[in-house]
Amino acid sequence: MEFFIENKEYYIYIGVFLLAFLLANLATPIAKRIAFKIGAVAEPNERTIHKQAMPVGGGMAIYFGFTLTVLIFVPVIGTKEIGQFIGLIIGATVITIIGLLDDIYDVSPKIRILFQVLSALIVIYSGTAITFISVPFIESGRIEFGIFSNIITLLWIVGITNAVNFLDGLDGLAAGIASIAAIALMTIAILFGDPMVAGIAIVLTASLAGSCLGFLPHNFNPATIFMGDTGSTFLGFTLAVVSIQTMLKTYTALTLIVAVIVLALPIFDTVFAVIRRTLNKKPIHVADRGHLHHRLVDRGLSHKKAVLTLYFVSGSFGIAGILVVMQDFTLAMLIVGFILIVWLGDLGLTKYRKNKLSE
Repeated sequence: MEFFIENKEYYIYIGVFLLAFLLANLATPIAKRIAFKIGAVAEPNERTIHKQAMPVGGGMAIYFGFTLTVLIFVPVIGTKEIGQFIGLIIGATVITIIGLLDDIYDVSPKIRILFQVLSALIVIYSGTAITFISVPFIESGRIEFGIFSNIITLLWIVGITNAVNFLDGLDGLAAGIASIAAIALMTIAILFGDPMVAGIAIVLTASLAGSCLGFLPHNFNPATIFMGDTGSTFLGFTLAVVSIQTMLKTYTALTLIVAVIVLALPIFDTVFAVIRRTLNKKPIHVADRGHLHHRLVDRGLSHKKAVLTLYFVSGSFGIAGILVVMQDFTLAMLIVGFILIVWLGDLGLTKYRKNKLSE
């Protein structure tokens, strides 16, 4: 209690979270009606769990809750890096618009990637960039990216945008995991951020977590609305950018490593998806049922249990990221290592069973 009494600005951050939650929650029924009117509807197919047409415009509510909240509170907190903030808002808006158009008209992958790159370039031009990676075992402690910083930042933003999009396969999954990642980043900013510059990072992460959780009651199984590409690409893009800005505002030098750990679930799921589809000689953008959430359901877990299991995994990665910032590397690596061993073991067991059945 004394912490909050002595640091009154944290009441503002609580207000940020609550406002984003409320706005997204109240906007979701409106987004549902709009989705039906504009044709943003998902029909059931062989990959989907739902058995009837579902509105997929829920991402509009998440975007609205996040954007309006930060536009209200950023002037209150104040920031010297207003250009980076404007770049994030413009880039996120472009991503949301192309995501909504995709939900309505099924935009081609090339066009989607083009606009994702454009959005990332807007952010980079505004001053957000990954300039180095920490390497504790060398004398300088880090490797500077130099002229490659912008390229690496571009790949990070586009990669995470699509990683979260790939993960959006079960009711409540992407919204829950995005909120967990945002809360982990917010915790890092609060506990380890530079007090002079971390305020904007806390506002962004609190707004993102609040808007996700405000949408979640409508999206958790059984869902009444999906976020669609409107929401999943917005969440991926915003998490990618916010993770960079949050890490750069902390005392830790482990910038990129911590961000990778916090977002490890969508990252590893996407890496395995790319490998799997490449080995099977299928286009990377063509969906399949090989994602981790599909595998859990195919193994007999209920929809809710599969989602809750992945919440636990994502939360464990978030804790590991916080532990790394606390320099408790041993426990952090034990958590990450255990999850990866179980994951790889499951992949190996599945492959073994398939080979046995084909004999």
